[in-house]
Amino acid sequence: MKVNIEIDCTPLEARQFFGLPDVAPMQTAVMDKLQQQVLSNIEKVSPESLIQSWFSFDPKLAEQFQNMFVTMAGLGGTRSSDKKK
Repeated sequence: MKVNIEIDCTPLEARQFFGLPDVAPMQTAVMDKLQQQVLSNIEKVSPESLIQSWFSFDPKLAEQFQNMFVTMAGLGGTRSSDKKK
């Protein structure tokens, strides 16, 4: 014998039926705190501040990165047709 029971209710109604606590206020508080933290740290994620923090320990590092990107892009160095034989 197979019996199927279909119950149409909201999650809030199901929690109330089973006697579980309402977690909506806690979820709201957690989301508000998370939003405050994200907004307070958003300046640390800006490209300018990231580059400044990465290159603050060695001023020549920025030049080395620039040279590396120029070389990878094929904009630096000599081409094989420009080499002296």
